[in-house]
Amino acid sequence: MKAAVVVTPGTLEIQQLPDPVPGPTDVVVKPAAVGICGTDLHIMDGEFAPAFPIVPGHEFAGEIVEVGAQVTDYAVGDQVAVDPSLYCGYCYQCKRARGNQCENWNAIGVTRSGAAAEFVAAPRANLYRLSGGLAARDAALIEPLSCAIRGFDVLPRRLADTFLIYGSGTMGLMMLELAKRAGAATVSIVDLNPERLQTAQRLGCTSAVTNAGELDAPRGWDVVIDCTGAPAAIRDGLKRVGRGGTFLQFGVSAYDARVEIEPYEIYRREITITGSMAVLHSFDRAGEMLTAGVLDPEIFISHRFPLDSYAEALTQFRAGVGRKTLIEPQGRANLLTNG
Repeated sequence: MKAAVVVTPGTLEIQQLPDPVPGPTDVVVKPAAVGICGTDLHIMDGEFAPAFPIVPGHEFAGEIVEVGAQVTDYAVGDQVAVDPSLYCGYCYQCKRARGNQCENWNAIGVTRSGAAAEFVAAPRANLYRLSGGLAARDAALIEPLSCAIRGFDVLPRRLADTFLIYGSGTMGLMMLELAKRAGAATVSIVDLNPERLQTAQRLGCTSAVTNAGELDAPRGWDVVIDCTGAPAAIRDGLKRVGRGGTFLQFGVSAYDARVEIEPYEIYRREITITGSMAVLHSFDRAGEMLTAGVLDPEIFISHRFPLDSYAEALTQFRAGVGRKTLIEPQGRANLLTNG
């Protein structure tokens, strides 16, 4: 099969690899679409992946083409999305229902061969059956949405909270949509990219600005979410949290990123600082929400590339062009779906 392979940090090649063979409780999926996200940039830069070479691609959906001997409830031809998280199930964290903190954590497309290929193996336990007319080529959005839902799981549940979100890429826009449906009074977006701010406005944010200082909020915000991982945004966001408010670190920072905090202000204003990592009991919920039309794929997906153009797609994503960029391993043409 053909696959995109990060051979060493900074080096990507399109190679021919052996087709995957399913274990007894696995299936083999032919990906219809594979999303690119910030994690893929970290892998390309030498972070996250424990060893190279590695086939990336952890946001994906497609068609089952082979099933393991013990898989009886799925069949060839079924359309599925796949939760890439691989938990051991027996460590201290897993036994306390914190699989995303698994001491032996792995993930398809991060530490195991991923879906930036013509075929990928996946455990039957990680499958979500597509229904309700949701196309597999759009269902790659389920994985990032499941991460956003996990982020909301750690936030306080209060109606009429005010939200400030840093970043209006895919994840920031998903957080915007979830905040609206969670009963937020206002949702303001900060981003340096004018095109992305336009999309946030299209989705109905309260305000879309390049600097939070432009907004009139003398009491700060109840919830501030960083979706950028950028130290400058994180520093600014911590200052914007109102008394008794919550700061969620959702964006993925570089390993060596550092941000100074003011402990006295955390104490004085009773600020909660929390984080959210990947997926935890949220994948099926994300599938149900996407099927119900909570997100419009036509808005969220801006570019589709064939597998041979993986490096080009990654470069474009790094430059901040567009919104969600998808690789279609079975595709033949470079498609711009929604500029």
